[in-house]
Amino acid sequence: MIEVSCAIIRNDDDKVLIVQRGEKSDHPYKWEFPGGKVKPGESYEDCIVREIDEELSLEIVISRGLNSLEYDYGHKKVRLFPFICDTLMDLPKLTEHLAFKWVDPDELEDFDFSEADIPLARDYAASYGNRKSGSNNKNDISEPDLHGIREMLSEKAGYGAIDLISDSAIESHQVLRVLFDYSLSDDTTLAFRSAYSLVKVSEKKKGLLKDYYGRMIEAMPSLSNESVIRSYLNILISAGVDGLNDREQGILADCCFNWLNNTKSAIAIKAYTMEIIYQLSEIYPELSVELVASIKRNMENGSAGVKARGRMILNRLRMS
Repeated sequence: MIEVSCAIIRNDDDKVLIVQRGEKSDHPYKWEFPGGKVKPGESYEDCIVREIDEELSLEIVISRGLNSLEYDYGHKKVRLFPFICDTLMDLPKLTEHLAFKWVDPDELEDFDFSEADIPLARDYAASYGNRKSGSNNKNDISEPDLHGIREMLSEKAGYGAIDLISDSAIESHQVLRVLFDYSLSDDTTLAFRSAYSLVKVSEKKKGLLKDYYGRMIEAMPSLSNESVIRSYLNILISAGVDGLNDREQGILADCCFNWLNNTKSAIAIKAYTMEIIYQLSEIYPELSVELVASIKRNMENGSAGVKARGRMILNRLRMS
């Protein structure tokens, strides 16, 4: 049995990355989710991070793993260990594949996938699509109540449910409060999807989360769920930090510098912290010195995504 880790990589538009195998590969011209064989002694998580870096030069953040699945090709048996991952980088550098595409989850079933990837593509489309999956069609989802939100935020409910819940949160302060409380849950999946719903709320109605900005910041020093951290930072970037009080700005600066200078922080976290600190430096110019030093340290051995974002912030600092 060949063990393989593969990645369903999402960008900020929730599109999924698929890649096409070359003419001389085992499955010529078939599409697949990128990944590769697990080396002896290597964890499935380490494998997928390594493979994506080697094959595509992408920095990814693992959101969560999915159930493994097996396929028998006749001449070989494969066990896939899939992971849902996020990235800020939209342009992979192909080293082994013929082509790549970013596609909506609904479109996955339109492609000719390698046999082992077909059920994974089908299940992801059913869970996260809006067009083809009846369970994710907004018209087929009943209006959420306070007791049903947790179920609707389950893995199977998909982004159609999140879209509906975010609409309901705009109309109901109770739903909004429940989403925020769930975003601090020890259930990492529930917390991630609740925080993502809050991002959708902030995109649909700017300023509606204003009363929650301080509570998000107060929670930050103890947060360990990177998906929630990313969502909170995303919300605060869009809102702007100038409306925060001095205490909130101080906590936010400390947290962001800690995450930026932590070598284990994910690329998305580093990218967002650079933007937050840049906004703070416009209020407190003395922060720009420490920000420049932190960015340069990160760029010395950082990924392509960190370097690109760092260069952008440094250019903005020079022009200010």
